Amino acid sequence: MSTAAALPPQTLHRPAVTARVAAAPSNSVHLGNLESLFRNRSAVEGGSGTTTSSALQPVVGNRRQQPLLRLPSFLARTRGEAAVREETAPALSPRRLERLLQPVAPDGPSPRGNIAAAWRQLHGEDGWRGLLDPLHPDLRREIVRYGEFVDAAYGAFLSRPDAAPGDRARVPLQDPAYRVTAPLFATSSLGLPPWLSAAAPCAAQRTSLVGYVAVCDSPAEVRRMGRRDIVIALRGTCTVLEWAENVRAGLVPATDNAVASTDASNTKVECGFWNLYKTASDRSPSLSEMVVSEVRRLLNKYKGEELSITVTGHSLGAALAVLIADELAGRAQAPVAVFSFGGPRVGNRAFAERVEARGARVLRLVNAHDVVPRFPPGLPLPGYADVGRELRLDSRASPYLRPDADAACCHDLEAYIHLVDGFLGSHCPFRANAKRSILRLVKNQRGNVKQLYISKAKDMRIRLDGGCTDMPGSALGSIDVAGAANTVMECVH
Repeated sequence: MSTAAALPPQTLHRPAVTARVAAAPSNSVHLGNLESLFRNRSAVEGGSGTTTSSALQPVVGNRRQQPLLRLPSFLARTRGEAAVREETAPALSPRRLERLLQPVAPDGPSPRGNIAAAWRQLHGEDGWRGLLDPLHPDLRREIVRYGEFVDAAYGAFLSRPDAAPGDRARVPLQDPAYRVTAPLFATSSLGLPPWLSAAAPCAAQRTSLVGYVAVCDSPAEVRRMGRRDIVIALRGTCTVLEWAENVRAGLVPATDNAVASTDASNTKVECGFWNLYKTASDRSPSLSEMVVSEVRRLLNKYKGEELSITVTGHSLGAALAVLIADELAGRAQAPVAVFSFGGPRVGNRAFAERVEARGARVLRLVNAHDVVPRFPPGLPLPGYADVGRELRLDSRASPYLRPDADAACCHDLEAYIHLVDGFLGSHCPFRANAKRSILRLVKNQRGNVKQLYISKAKDMRIRLDGGCTDMPGSALGSIDVAGAANTVMECVH
């Protein structure tokens, strides 16, 4: 089935978009409308003595700011008067801004259509040919959804940074159609000196919760998607020893004893990533063994059904996702696809060719101003190479982010999801009807968001100190990581 036949044609016409932008009112008009809106609300609230509406109430909870990539502050660009002059407001109505600053937009996320007839194209069967630029709406929704799975992997680690195999962990899944079936741990091959381990036991922890495996468990969602989807989600670097593995950029052979390969000596990957993927401890099998074992169990459980395997990750997790896809594609009898956010290069050209030859499809989401996807460098030697297709985003295209956003913002997972949600095409403006709330973006990257939105969020009495819950009512799957079954003990929707 061809892509054109399976997927409905897009209605994106660039001249029409240009015409709408040109006809939009000036920034001064919208700023005036905003000021009028907030003055009127303040007068009503002050005069009546009542509290604000429920939609504008401060949101409280235990949300922790994600330590995705907190680079040194000296990497941030100086923000002088020239930068302040760039704080121009887009053509955005006050009501629209109000909705975007709420934790969850009242009209909900973008609606999901039935993709049963086209899921293989969306999953990369044709290398996403004709779907990336302009970005097909169904593919956009899929990418955003997989980004939220990665966000849940961060949430699970942050809820129990010291979790070890045998402990309980909570995975804050945002999609109630999926059920967590197994936690995933990665073990560093490195260790701290004994004297330093005694002084900082937390930093010396070699094995850490890095992600999870989940499966679509809703019959309605299985029908909508046309298959039962198995998701493997992986977070980025969060521990000291993971950082130490990241900088071990030498290439080592990517040997796979279970899958015959004639070019094992030529196929090489980054040393640190390979160690995190293949190292076991006395309390935990390797990440590779965990993934293969759980995926094999699920494939046997749902044998005879239409299945897909989707691996998704951010930063370090994106690199591990490619290693997982390479191994699973040589074993599993189901299509394997990777959606990576801000991932570094993983191996050499021979490795990239092996991944594609085995049938794994990789879509790399790359921010043009993110430094991580440029490393390790391809030239000069050791000769790292990119894998799969690239969807190039640009943080400067967002009307909400400062044009001089720093390196941490350009690599932030929420910033990536925000950019995907607003992406129409490489020559198109940011999507005016994007539905994803920008509240988390404002909280996590406050210094990189234009002052207009920070000040208006304060005017609307929205708490910005990182102490609010982003997605009220999300599914919290509590999993017991003891034993081989890794069964779900509790699931709250």
